[in-house]
Amino acid sequence: MSDPVSTQQLTRKSIALILAGGRGSRLKELTDRRAKPAVYFGGKYRIIDFALSNCVNSGIRRIGVVTQYKSHSLLRHLQHGWNFLRAEINEFVDLLPAQQRVDESSWYRGTADAVYQNLDILKGHHPEYVVVLAGDHIYKMDYGLALANHAASGASCSIACIETSLEEAKGFGVMAVDADNRITDFVEKPEHPPCMPNNPDQALASMGVYVFNADFLYDRLEQDIANPDSAHDFGKNIIPQIVADGQAVAQPFGKYCVGCMPGHPAYWRDVGTIDAYWQANLDLTEITPSLNLYDPDWPIWTYQRQLPSAKFVLNESVTHSVAAGGCIITGSTLRSSVLFSQCIINSGGKITESVLLPDVQVGKGARLTKVIADRGCRIPAGLVVGENPVEDARRFRYTDGGVTLITPQMLANLPDFSKN
Repeated sequence: MSDPVSTQQLTRKSIALILAGGRGSRLKELTDRRAKPAVYFGGKYRIIDFALSNCVNSGIRRIGVVTQYKSHSLLRHLQHGWNFLRAEINEFVDLLPAQQRVDESSWYRGTADAVYQNLDILKGHHPEYVVVLAGDHIYKMDYGLALANHAASGASCSIACIETSLEEAKGFGVMAVDADNRITDFVEKPEHPPCMPNNPDQALASMGVYVFNADFLYDRLEQDIANPDSAHDFGKNIIPQIVADGQAVAQPFGKYCVGCMPGHPAYWRDVGTIDAYWQANLDLTEITPSLNLYDPDWPIWTYQRQLPSAKFVLNESVTHSVAAGGCIITGSTLRSSVLFSQCIINSGGKITESVLLPDVQVGKGARLTKVIADRGCRIPAGLVVGENPVEDARRFRYTDGGVTLITPQMLANLPDFSKN
């Protein structure tokens, strides 16, 4: 392992590009007004805060964020919360919206094209290494250590990977490796994922974390853009070709995961579905969560308004829950739930295993179980959700996992909905 000085030198020679342009359509109405990386998470954060915080905590302080789909909420969050880096010492979070820089007829056509269309900006910073990151996953990782191992390996490309079940692997890019962690095959979302050499029940899934030698990446992007049959995507085109050329190595996430709790596997979540998003938020209410957000040595940075502390008044019971600033819970029951800022629960409310995004108000006597309430919802007094699946599916978005998503528009369409 390289010493701390050499790791610091590597991070200074690197630039990170966070791909944050995806819609995240499997999150349904949660991404009707915002890109997936801008979706709220964990009581006070946005999903993209994890990749950004990993960069800053790792020592990578030259960061570009590539945006496209419904990016206003994301851009506003970045401008408010990520403006503390100092440009005069070559630190920055640079916003890179789709601008048709290369081809005036094309927006970003894929993840590789999104990087290619910003190639002139990238080259202008003269990095030796480029770290390409997905902006829509929840995890804590030291990219500096990954850079050090990448440089020591002599490979042109490194891909961070995580062990997963064969069933779960069907939704990811999956790799086969040899005894030296050289990637021998890479398949995007396979029906029959290749298993690990010594574990037939597990597969190695790509985390969407790539480390490239900069000149090598530039050359591969130029080759890809010249191919009219390419989808211009890292997972579909760039990575399989690099693997076929024998120039990619796998980097197991367990070596670089930060703050892994004893007895817990390395924590990484793709919160790409409503059920997965709900579960990842509920994970934080456990007595000892696998994802430690209370670690002062690896903080997750974000923007939040200056609000008063959460207030609890004459409640029947509050257990295993998270409540952000500005919340007021009065005469209610709160169990295994996550409340974002300025949520108000009026007397007689019962909130169980639910996630309430900012500025949700729950009327008197309402009962919510396994609910996600989008920002600004006004839950009518006496409304019951989570106890009758047929009724929930008729009125709201009901998932296979039994989670009910409620939005302000859905509430407005209720026949008995009252703005009072």
